[in-house]
Amino acid sequence: MRLIFVDDSIAFDGFTPSAQPLGGAEKSLARLAVSLAARGHSVEVYNRCQGMVNAQGATWLPFESDRPTLADAVIALRKPELLDFVAQPRRRILWMNGAVSELEAPRAKAALADLSRPNVVFFAGWQRNRWQNPGGNTTRVIAPGIAAEFVSDTAMDPADPPRAIATAHPLAGVDWLIKMWVAKIRPQVPNAELHLFSATLDRAQLGEAVAPEIRPIADLLKTAREHGVVVRWPLPDPAMADEYRRARVLLHPGFADETVGLHLLEAQATGLPVVTRVTSPIAEERVHDGQTGVIAKNNDAFAAAAVNLLNDKIAFNLMSSNASSTRRGRTWPVVAAEWEAMLD
Repeated sequence: MRLIFVDDSIAFDGFTPSAQPLGGAEKSLARLAVSLAARGHSVEVYNRCQGMVNAQGATWLPFESDRPTLADAVIALRKPELLDFVAQPRRRILWMNGAVSELEAPRAKAALADLSRPNVVFFAGWQRNRWQNPGGNTTRVIAPGIAAEFVSDTAMDPADPPRAIATAHPLAGVDWLIKMWVAKIRPQVPNAELHLFSATLDRAQLGEAVAPEIRPIADLLKTAREHGVVVRWPLPDPAMADEYRRARVLLHPGFADETVGLHLLEAQATGLPVVTRVTSPIAEERVHDGQTGVIAKNNDAFAAAAVNLLNDKIAFNLMSSNASSTRRGRTWPVVAAEWEAMLD
């Protein structure tokens, strides 16, 4: 099949996840494109790349390139208005990673009401459950896959002192997490460290200009350093997999409209348990409570779960083993096969 992916967010291609950090939705597109190409499909991705790139069998072209007129499927990431990028596709598919409210905008409604009746593929089940789907479009939920770097047989090698990791966006509850760490977690594990991977916060601590809403979080970090909080620049997949294997827990504050949660799956696949909050709708879809991590019902439960994994090696080893054995089977080739079956 000839498959056309379209995205107008940022510049990236099929090599990017191995070379630099990338958001979950963009990384998913990169991984799926090359995995479908490996299955023998003709795959083209039109996005904000600077020039044509052939990445592991998939061709990446600048968004402004001449548009194709025919395809077996055009797959638009997030924006329904991109569904007309190809004039005569056999099928149109919206791959939706944004908030469901975005589908209620007039332009989105018009695109989804097109006579071709575009299908909608969601990253998470809660998205589909919340969408009223007034036009009766066919919907499907396909969770993202996990790259090879995270499912290798490399053993966990937890650092000493014990280390927690967080990779959430600064405005997605990181201020709450810092306060929790300082007040409830670090006092019970006095030598533990919390490594926050954030480009924005890294720039802020170096004195660079950041958005006004980031400044209060940057101010929190000035005193949090005394409590073992370390801000670091995000890493590409191979290096991030190594970081997960050096930690004892991934602490995830979560937020109301979270849809992808790919990093939660990747961390668990390496053997790193996740502690998150019940207020995050993605939690139940990405974490098996009590097995691969903990979905905390309140602040005290969150802190207790984090402390337990940081302090108790037996508890950590058991949950780590469950996490890796449960998650590592869902690789991107497996996900590509699911997409292929849907497209046939």
